[in-house]
Amino acid sequence: MTDLPDRRLLLVHAHPDDESINNGATMARYAAEGAHVTLVTCTLGEEGEVVPPSLARLASDRDDALGPHRAGELAAAMAELGVTDHRFLGGSGRYRDSGMMGAPQNHRPTAFWAADRDEAAGHLVAVVREVRPQVLVTYDPNGGYGHPDHIQAHRVAMRAAELAADPGFGPDLGAPWDIARIYWNRVPRPVAEAAFARLGEALDKTPFAKAGTVEDIPGVVDEAVVTTEIDGAAFAAAKAAAMRAHATQIEVAEPWFALSNALAQPLFTTEYYELARGGRRETVLPSAGNRRSAGTRETDLFQGVTP
Repeated sequence: MTDLPDRRLLLVHAHPDDESINNGATMARYAAEGAHVTLVTCTLGEEGEVVPPSLARLASDRDDALGPHRAGELAAAMAELGVTDHRFLGGSGRYRDSGMMGAPQNHRPTAFWAADRDEAAGHLVAVVREVRPQVLVTYDPNGGYGHPDHIQAHRVAMRAAELAADPGFGPDLGAPWDIARIYWNRVPRPVAEAAFARLGEALDKTPFAKAGTVEDIPGVVDEAVVTTEIDGAAFAAAKAAAMRAHATQIEVAEPWFALSNALAQPLFTTEYYELARGGRRETVLPSAGNRRSAGTRETDLFQGVTP
C-alpha cells in the first residue's frame, strides 16, 4: 500500500459489532481527520445470539447463516464510520466464532480459540507490515470480559506486534515494522457508575424494561489505570448509526443500547484506553467529580508519534 497518510491506526477485534461498541467514535473521528484506519476482525461472529425474532433463523443452531449476514452488517457499520479499510483475519471465514467460554464450540478445529497463535499472528503481521500503523488498539489480557475470542484476539494482536518488528520473521510478509503505541480498551469505573445512575433515572423513557449494571460493561477499571480518553461527541450520531447497523446484535435507543440480554446500558461517546506499550505512562489522581484534572490524560492516541 502506497501514499499512506501520516497517521495510521489499526484495531483488532473479535467479532463484528465489537468495534462499533468499543471504538466507534474513535474510528469515526480519526477517519474524518484523515488518518488511515484499518480494522481487522478475527471471526464472522457465527455464534452470536440474534436479537430480532424475524432474523432468528440465521442462528447457528438453525440455518447457520449468521456469519455472512454479520459481515454485511459490518460493511454497513464501516460506511457509517467512514472507514474504508476492513479485513477479516486470514480472510473471511478463516476462523470461526468460538462461542462463550466453556461451550462445545470452543473445541471446533476451526474455532478461533483453537487456532495456533503464531499462525494467526502471521496473518496479522502481513497487515501490520502493509499499513505500518503507529497505533494498535485491542483488548486487555482478559479480553475485557473473558470471552475466548476476545482473549485470543488480545494474544494474537500482541504477538503480531512482536513478530512484525522482527526482521527474522516472515521476510516474505514485508519489511519489519515496530508499532509505536499499543492501547487496550477500558472504561473508568466512576464514568460507568455515573452513566448507570443517569440510566436508572431515564429507564422508563426508553424501550428497555431493565437496566444492566457496571459489571455488564467489558474493561471497567479503576480510573487510575486509564491513560487516554478520546472525545467523540462530534461523532455520536455516526457511532450510534454504526451500532444500529449491527441489527442482529444490538438495539439502539440513544444514548442507550441493549444486546441480546435486553439489558440497557450506556452508549459512550467518549472512549477510554490504557496505554499498554510505548510512550510515557503518567500516574494520575482523581479530581473533584470523579474526573481527572485537566491535561492529566492523553487526548490523542497519536500523541508524540512521528509519521
